[in-house]
Amino acid sequence: MTPRRPKTRSTPPPIRTNVRNRTLFHGDNLEFLRGMNSETVHLIATDPPFNKNRDFHATPDSLASGARFSDRWSWERDVHEEWVDGIKDDWRASWEVIDAARHSYGDDMAAFLCWLGVRLMEMHRVLREDGSIYLHIDHTAHAYVKALMDSIFGAKNFQNECVWYYSGGGASKTRWARKHDSVLFYTKGNKWTFNVEDVRTPHKWVDGQRRADGSKRNSKGKLPDDVFNLHGIMPWSNERTGYPTQKPLALYERFIRASSNVDDVVLDPFCGCATTPIAAERLRRQWVGIDIWDGAFEVVKQRMEDNRQLIADIPEIHYSDTPPTRTDENEVAAPTLRLRIQRPTEPWQRLSHNQMTNVLVDAQSIMDGVVCAGCGRILEREFMELDHITPKSDRGENHILNRIILCRPCNGRKGNVLTLAGLLRENKRRG
Repeated sequence: MTPRRPKTRSTPPPIRTNVRNRTLFHGDNLEFLRGMNSETVHLIATDPPFNKNRDFHATPDSLASGARFSDRWSWERDVHEEWVDGIKDDWRASWEVIDAARHSYGDDMAAFLCWLGVRLMEMHRVLREDGSIYLHIDHTAHAYVKALMDSIFGAKNFQNECVWYYSGGGASKTRWARKHDSVLFYTKGNKWTFNVEDVRTPHKWVDGQRRADGSKRNSKGKLPDDVFNLHGIMPWSNERTGYPTQKPLALYERFIRASSNVDDVVLDPFCGCATTPIAAERLRRQWVGIDIWDGAFEVVKQRMEDNRQLIADIPEIHYSDTPPTRTDENEVAAPTLRLRIQRPTEPWQRLSHNQMTNVLVDAQSIMDGVVCAGCGRILEREFMELDHITPKSDRGENHILNRIILCRPCNGRKGNVLTLAGLLRENKRRG
């Protein structure tokens, strides 16, 4: 069988970026991501919260002293109704993942996935068609985040689950010691950068060692696999900042070497103590970082100084707490999903899902049940679902004039293709 050639990126089109190189944004990353132009980032390498249900604090008297964040999640406190409505309307598969997590794990996992999901959807939009994303996660939410990533980036675009194995530290006498994190590697499309020659790893034997027959072994190093045996940040390490979830530069340099080229744009929406920006700078990539921590800017500057031997000229870093302004006419990433200009809506039309459902249930109620607009059966409210009359795939809009209540079988049959009229014809055909 003819071996497959490595997939590499063809000559990219010009980037229509609206963010300067070496920009650090301060604030909630959702608004900054929403302000970035579509398809302007080559690589995302990021380490978001993991839903650990604990609070994290930096080491006192360290470079990151004062840094803290809470990795606890609540549906009532952390989830906005507009997120839920948007996911239900535009990312139905993602909503199924969130809803399943709520039933199998609990509200906290569902809240975490909803919070992370709306941000991943924006990351998907800003990523170029030939771009890649590395998402760092551990066992706590790994299974649910993998399913969420499948629903957003597509299961066919999942390339690797990279395992970062770190030895040392404490061990358990009641279960196997937990000594690894996972990094989910997805691409956006079917072409991407992977510089395999830049990430070969040394063979266990000495370089250039001769075989018994006198021939020389290949000294280029072996092709990389998806397990990285690499220590975490040791207490005595020069790169240690004291930030509670700091990851090694060597780990993120590996991702950046493999999946981007010199001058490509690397984004980290959860940049924390700036491991990704520093790794990108050392490898001569452009970078953009976002973090809600007040001290991130000072840490970036200090770490640039600390890496002076690898960074010839300490660059100017642009700091902003104001989201960028889109210059791409708010186009979505996929041309097939571009929507026509929406008609103006009156205030009474701009209702949440719950509000629209209540109005339509009242309108379709009869006796002790609700009439399905598709088949006419009368069922209890819990068996009815909100749907579009004209589907989103046919440019249907989200306000109440384009909504109806259907039973679950009709909603499943209608899907995201049929209009209500099409559903009625299909039901008639089926008798």
